[in-house]
Amino acid sequence: MSDVPFGFSNRDDDDDRKRGEDQSGSSANNPFGFMAGGSGEGFDPSQLGQMLTQLGQMFSTMGQPGSPQAGPVNYDVAKRLARQQLGSNLTPISEGQQKAVTEASHLAELWLDAATTLPAGATKTVAWTANDWIEETVPTWKRLCDPVAEQVSGMWTQTMPEEAREFAGPMLGMLGQMGGLAFGSQLGQALGQLAGEVLTSTDIGLPLGPNGTAALLPAAIAEFSKGLERPESEIVVYLAAREAAHQRLFGHVPWLRQQVLGAVEDYARGIRMDFSAIEQAAQNIDPMALADPSKLEELLSQGTFEPQTTPEQKAALDRLETLLALIEGWVQIVVAEAVGDRLPGAGALAETLRRRRATGGPAEQTFATLVGLELRPRKLREAAELWRRLTTDAGIEARDAVWAHPDLLPSSADLDNPAGFIDAVIGGGTGQFDDPLAQLAETEERERKEREGKSDPGTGEAE
Repeated sequence: MSDVPFGFSNRDDDDDRKRGEDQSGSSANNPFGFMAGGSGEGFDPSQLGQMLTQLGQMFSTMGQPGSPQAGPVNYDVAKRLARQQLGSNLTPISEGQQKAVTEASHLAELWLDAATTLPAGATKTVAWTANDWIEETVPTWKRLCDPVAEQVSGMWTQTMPEEAREFAGPMLGMLGQMGGLAFGSQLGQALGQLAGEVLTSTDIGLPLGPNGTAALLPAAIAEFSKGLERPESEIVVYLAAREAAHQRLFGHVPWLRQQVLGAVEDYARGIRMDFSAIEQAAQNIDPMALADPSKLEELLSQGTFEPQTTPEQKAALDRLETLLALIEGWVQIVVAEAVGDRLPGAGALAETLRRRRATGGPAEQTFATLVGLELRPRKLREAAELWRRLTTDAGIEARDAVWAHPDLLPSSADLDNPAGFIDAVIGGGTGQFDDPLAQLAETEERERKEREGKSDPGTGEAE
C-alpha cells in the first residue's frame, strides 16, 4: 500500500517515504507499483495483471441484476480484499471479552460524570472484531473517499478531445469501472491494515462508527498492551474512558460530527490534479487502442498525478487540524481528570497514545493513503494546555460551554496564545451561545406577550 492517496503523492519532500521505495518505484506497501517521482519506469505490468486476475470475477457480475452499483469506488471489492488481508483465523468476540468491555465502559462512564458536564453519549457499548470494524465504518469511509475518487476517475473525460470521447464512449465506461475496482482494491488493502491496528472506533480522532456506538477492539488492544508493563485490564479501562469521552463530545455537540467530516470532504473536493502527462498522452492516443491492454498500461505509466494545493484546501486543512487538536486535547484533559489516581499508569498511557498520534503511526499513515491528507493534530500539546488552564481558571462548566457553538471554539492563533481566549471566557464570552434554541424561544415568547399586551391596553392581560 502506498502512503499516498490512490497511488499519488501530495508530499514532495517526504524523505522517509522515498527511502521506503526501491529503485523500481514499488515497495511492499505499494501493491500497484506506481512511482511517486514522475517516471514511468516503476510500472510493472505483471502487478497490474495480478490485481486484475484477483478481481476479474467482479467484471462478470457488473451490470447484472443485483450487482453492486457502479461508483467512484467499488466498496464491495474493498470489503472483500480487506477481509482477505485479515485472513480467516480471526477469533470471534467471546462472552468474556464483551463483558470486560462493558464493565470497563460502565466504570469509565461513572468516572467521567465528575469530569465533564456532557452526559454519556453512547447508547450501547460493543466489542468488535477487525471484520466488525470494517463493516461498521465503511459508510463513513464512503463520505471521505468518494470526493477524492470522483476527481481522479473523471480524468479520462477531462483530458480526451470531444470527438475522441464520443467515439470511445463505451470504452470510457469500462475504464470508469476499472477505476472503481482499482480504488476499491487500494481502499481494501488500507482498511485491512487499519482494521488490525485500531483500538477503538474513534482511535484516529474521527467518528467512524455509527452514532451512539462505543466500540473497543479486544484483539488489537491485547497486541497494543504487549511491552507496556501495565495490566491489560487497566489499559482497557483507560481506552474505554477515551472512547466514552469522544462519544460524549460527538453525541452532545450536534454540529461537531458534520464539522469534522465536512472539513475532510471540503479538502478532498478541493483536490486539483495535474494531469499534464496523462493529458498529453490522451490527446494523441487512438481511442481504438484502449482495447489493447499494453496501450492502456503505457497510458497509465505516463507520469504521476500530483495534487495541486489550493487556498480552499489550505483553509480546510487548517480548520481540520485545529478541530482535531481541540477534540483530542479536550479528551486528554477530561480523561486525565476522570481517571486521576485511580489508574496508576494513566500518565504513561496518555503519553504513549500522544506519541502514537504525533509521530504519524500506522493509523495516521493509512488515513493519508485513503483521503490524501495527514490526520495529525499538530497543536495537540497547545490544545491540551488551553483546556487545562481553562478548567483551572474558569471551571468545568465554562470549559464545556465553549462547545455550545462553533464560533466559540479557540482558533489556531488562540492555541498559540491562550491567555486572551481564557480571559474572554471568564468574562462571559460564551453566554450568547449557551442555548441558541432556548434564546430563540424566549425571544418569540417575549414578542408574543408584547403583541398581546398591545391588543388589550386596558387590562394588560392577554385575550
